[in-house]
Amino acid sequence: MANSAILCVDDESVILRSLRDQIGKYFGDQHLCEIAESVEEAWEVIDELKEDEIKILVIISDWLMPGIKGDEFLIELNQRFPEIVTVLLSGQADESAVDRIHQNMQLHAYLAKPWNEEELIQVIRSGLETLTVGDTHEC
Repeated sequence: MANSAILCVDDESVILRSLRDQIGKYFGDQHLCEIAESVEEAWEVIDELKEDEIKILVIISDWLMPGIKGDEFLIELNQRFPEIVTVLLSGQADESAVDRIHQNMQLHAYLAKPWNEEELIQVIRSGLETLTVGDTHEC
């Protein structure tokens, strides 16, 4: 079983299935791909993974979700777990939200919906590379 994970957060199940399928195709033999349909569920998944000693490497979050917006989630996530690579995925994020993230944390990438599979995989690869630069262990 993999001891590392990529977490996708989106309130649309079709988006989550698509992300899981694409990520699984390229990274499934190295990392778990976990999904959450809300920020609340994402925190639960994060807690479970930490309990199981599975390192979360990348979190991809939608911006427009019920309750808390993706930018607020990613900023709070960054305060608690600054080592996790963060990606904002949205078809509706306004420029001020993206600017706010950049001012308050180190956002790895912003991807617009609909995304290109090649671009998604490249963003994840580059995020994983940033983790291995400071770490001599395999991810």
